[in-house]
Amino acid sequence: MPAALPFANIDLHLVKVLHTVITERSVSRAALRLGSTQPQISAQLKRLRALTGDTLLVRAGTGLVPTEAALGLLGPAERLLREADTLFGPARVGRDFEPAQAEGQVNIAATDYLNPSFLPDLVTRLRTRAPGLKVALHPLSADSDYRRKLATGEVDLVVGNWLQPPEELHLGRLMTDEVVCLVGEDHPAVKNPRQWTAARYLESDHIAPTPMHPGARGVIDDFLALQGLERRIAVRCSHFSLAPLMVAQTRLVLTTGRQFCERQLGRFPVRIVRCPVAFPAMAYYQLWHDRTHASSAQRWLREQVRDTARALTGKVPAGRAADTPGRAREGVRA
Repeated sequence: MPAALPFANIDLHLVKVLHTVITERSVSRAALRLGSTQPQISAQLKRLRALTGDTLLVRAGTGLVPTEAALGLLGPAERLLREADTLFGPARVGRDFEPAQAEGQVNIAATDYLNPSFLPDLVTRLRTRAPGLKVALHPLSADSDYRRKLATGEVDLVVGNWLQPPEELHLGRLMTDEVVCLVGEDHPAVKNPRQWTAARYLESDHIAPTPMHPGARGVIDDFLALQGLERRIAVRCSHFSLAPLMVAQTRLVLTTGRQFCERQLGRFPVRIVRCPVAFPAMAYYQLWHDRTHASSAQRWLREQVRDTARALTGKVPAGRAADTPGRAREGVRA
């Protein structure tokens, strides 16, 4: 008869540590994701090695890689965590969330080309209302699979803009913004605005953000493609905050929201010009997974994101709570 498993030595957090260490392949990154410390995660990894009888992670060059046994444990760990969320979710949701007493960490992935004040204002709001809550901000990039990260709980919310947001995720509309062009002060569009036509726009050299996932084009190029049009992208930039300086020093054209562009006028020798292609307003959303939809803590977080966006657009005075928004998509509320 096989020996009994030492269940007294196992808790759910240990399973979470196992899953995180294997997926991150780094004790320090696992500690960051779990809001813990490297010594604590190292101690828990030692316990896991004793329980499993396997080293789990081994050295490979300058990093760590999971063993074959560790990879075999990944699936069962994911299933166990999902089942635990189902088992304990209703009890957790049923309790009122008290932000002033809240601890732990929230993980938000966001683009850096919305209003430059949005993330600083959001962090200020969260720190004021929930001082015990840690906040981790993650970038959205081509190598960031935000759908998977929402599903696994690596991030709680994703904030960005999509021409057609993913249907499988819940969404809340945050703000809209006029699409304009940012160019250097000596750009032909500034000197000869009447000659700034759709044809001139399309044949100009453009700078664009790196897409949020492989194969994507971005909202500007998605819309152009729907019209049978294509622009010439000369520069792709994963650090969007650097784009205005590049625009100021070249004849590149940056097409994005007016709020972002207006914040650059006093910083760089740039000008805002109309976009000769009639783009629809740029819409920004927050997205979240069904696994956190009913959570009172996550609902509170979504309200803070929503109210921060509304305060920026002047719809709600800063510091005041907004009314519950209407449906952004049938059956889905922010």
